Amino acid sequence: MFARRSVIIFACLVLLSALGLTLHRIEQGKPGYLGDLVNSKLKKTGQAQQKSKGGVKPGSEQPQAERCSRNIEWLASVDLTYPIHYAERDIVVRPSPNEKRESLTKVGDTLFPQATVLLPNQNPLLDLDHCPPPLVLEIPDIPTTPVDGSQMHFGIATTMQRLEESTPYIARWLKNTGAKLFVVVRKPEQGDPPAAREMAMKQAKMRKQGMNVTLLPPINEAEQYTETYFSLAKIMYTHRTEEASWFVLMDDDTFFPSMRALLAMLDKYDPAREYWIGAVSEQWWSVARYGMMAFGGAGIFLSRALAAVIDEVYDVCITEMHPAAGGDERVMRCIYGHTETKLTNEPNLHQMDIFGDLSGVYESGRLPLSLHHWKGNAGYQVDLMSLVTDICGECFLQRWQFGDDTVLSNGYSIAVYPEGKLANGLDFSKAEETWDSHTVDESVNPGTAHSMSPSRPKLALGTQKIQYRLLESALVDGAVRQSYLHKGKEGTDEADTLLVLYWRKDDASVSHNSTQST
Repeated sequence: MFARRSVIIFACLVLLSALGLTLHRIEQGKPGYLGDLVNSKLKKTGQAQQKSKGGVKPGSEQPQAERCSRNIEWLASVDLTYPIHYAERDIVVRPSPNEKRESLTKVGDTLFPQATVLLPNQNPLLDLDHCPPPLVLEIPDIPTTPVDGSQMHFGIATTMQRLEESTPYIARWLKNTGAKLFVVVRKPEQGDPPAAREMAMKQAKMRKQGMNVTLLPPINEAEQYTETYFSLAKIMYTHRTEEASWFVLMDDDTFFPSMRALLAMLDKYDPAREYWIGAVSEQWWSVARYGMMAFGGAGIFLSRALAAVIDEVYDVCITEMHPAAGGDERVMRCIYGHTETKLTNEPNLHQMDIFGDLSGVYESGRLPLSLHHWKGNAGYQVDLMSLVTDICGECFLQRWQFGDDTVLSNGYSIAVYPEGKLANGLDFSKAEETWDSHTVDESVNPGTAHSMSPSRPKLALGTQKIQYRLLESALVDGAVRQSYLHKGKEGTDEADTLLVLYWRKDDASVSHNSTQST
């Protein structure tokens, strides 16, 4: 018994020693620790307000932070390695007719209070020493009328399994919009075609969730996927409604962050004229190979007039196609072969043919009209990333700068620049080149200049930039919770850091119930 107690006491001493070293490093503000974020920087509210000049929007005043209690029972469902550093803040959004979405909005206030250390088996009722009042951010007015997407017809060719995986993401942009989605369900590579009853049940389930969806079998069960993809143009036009003006071919991993923004883009064009709208690949080598082609993952938008032409020449286009041509290539060949229509490139539609670290895309401050390849990019949960739009409208990936060293890219990351990069004029109008580029021989385009310009060199993570990536997001009592995680460096005593934001509407309660589970 004595030996067992000795082992337990020794283990506790080791834990306390490590924790003491970590707390010492926090006080020293070592880069990569929350101390650098909140103790040595963000705590200096007054200094940050004095330094911020020119175009600075003064956020809410911050009286002395007080003690409070928070229920952190929800952390049990998150995969974390303890001990961790923890800080949270309420943000209240206030719509204003005078506000517009800027590339970067500067706020004089700081974002987080001092951190609290959470130990394993932490009491779910947490006492915090530093609980500042909610931070008020002014945002553009949020329309009160529901979005009307009845003029939109979307088409996907996929399997039942992939449709099931995609449904939560489709629901984020499609439900309750009036837009119609046609899903041509193909048989899996191995197995039989889905039964009519299975398709009917899935259709009914999606409709019950507020999505105007129709599931259909392929025109020809034996056709290749690329043929099925091309057939979407004919299927949508054949089943068109009277209101239909735009027909959109897309992949099952295409995501539209905002139906309202999508409709605003299309308002520039007359659907009674022949328009082929889309985006080329972000990688120049793809453009060099395929030419001016609308890539399907970004969405291929056909006006009503052009869709009518494709429907008329559809059978001819089928016979002319090379068997190896991709689905979006088939659309291009049909249009180029039978019309004088040329591609209208909309650069905010994204094929996302860029790989590696995509932070430079998501932290650019630009509102994408479409995103693609989220199934292949581990960690890019676009449905959770965009959840905050339920509170603040067109705020997905909007950027706010707090104090002189912190930038929030809403729904993706919180980035801290500990070497005075912001104060020294880091140009945030340029996207950071974090992604992998592929050059083309004898081309002056280094890889993505046509799609991602202007851009700037990549910063060194951990020294020039400390990044807290979105870990999870959830609806909580009328608010949206976002958790941003910075992992401690492996092989060191650096602890993980979790920063939590609660986004609330101005007419909602501005603080959570201290005894309520969140």
